[in-house]
Amino acid sequence: MSQEIELQGEIAPHQLGQRLDQALAELFPDYSRSRIKEWILADRVTLDGQLVNKPREKVFAGQQVLLSAVLEDEVHFVAQDIPLDIVYEDDDILVINKPADLVVHPGAGNPDGTVLNALLHHYPPIAEVPRAGIVHRLDKDTTGLMVVAKTVPAQTHLVTALQARDITREYEAIAIGTLTAGGMVDAAIGRHSTHRTQMAVKELGKPAVTHYRVAEKFRSHTRLRLRLETGRTHQIRVHMAHLSHPLVGDQLYGGRARLPKNATPELVTMLRGFKRQALHAAMLELAHPITGELMQWHAPIPDDMVSLTEVLREDTKQNPVEEY
Repeated sequence: MSQEIELQGEIAPHQLGQRLDQALAELFPDYSRSRIKEWILADRVTLDGQLVNKPREKVFAGQQVLLSAVLEDEVHFVAQDIPLDIVYEDDDILVINKPADLVVHPGAGNPDGTVLNALLHHYPPIAEVPRAGIVHRLDKDTTGLMVVAKTVPAQTHLVTALQARDITREYEAIAIGTLTAGGMVDAAIGRHSTHRTQMAVKELGKPAVTHYRVAEKFRSHTRLRLRLETGRTHQIRVHMAHLSHPLVGDQLYGGRARLPKNATPELVTMLRGFKRQALHAAMLELAHPITGELMQWHAPIPDDMVSLTEVLREDTKQNPVEEY
């Protein structure tokens, strides 16, 4: 069984000169570049009303895109009885609080045991929605709130809201080093040129903006609250590493344990044993995709980050003068 949906968008100024398949992959991030290329070759894309079937075609700012997509049910993914911490659910959406060590979508190395497999078990009709309703992701070891669409109309509205930056996502994080004040990182992100599993700040990457403020200072770490304007892969982790303040526990981006002088034994143990990035999606706010009602959810800080915070406070009390 398949279904047709229409995706609409406008080529942004920064996309001037991009290949068509590249530009559409950025406009419609729920779909892979290879799938978009197939749709282009199948005469399913128009620019300003004109059929375009060459993936390498260069695009211009302001062009109106219409993509008539054919989607197959996600029948190759299996339903699995994996517990979900459901914060909210109605006929159109559900909001979950994702734990650490849970992948959102099957992929290389994780063929099942994911949020998607759990969603198929929890609500079987979601198989009719692309990607089982998943409209944004959290990294495997990032905890916190995710919204999922239970119907195609709800998903279409949520994707549009994400692209328009109308969904507010606020995160809690603990970074290495002391930041004196909040700020904004406006630095494009792209695939790392040599380490293909990593992202990096790149001049020709996709625009990425992160706002952050200091929530609490310790003598050698900082607790932060961050808001995303964009949702690039690993965005907060890359941007904080770019500021030379990687997140505690982030093995991929330089957050390996750094022990301050005279650290308490508890802090030494905590930092050496903290094996995931200290990042939690704490607040989610959006207009309901069908009713338009403004809704907001909060997820409590997970126990491991609460414990880390308490140990950092105690270490700071015992070492009131900064030492490195």
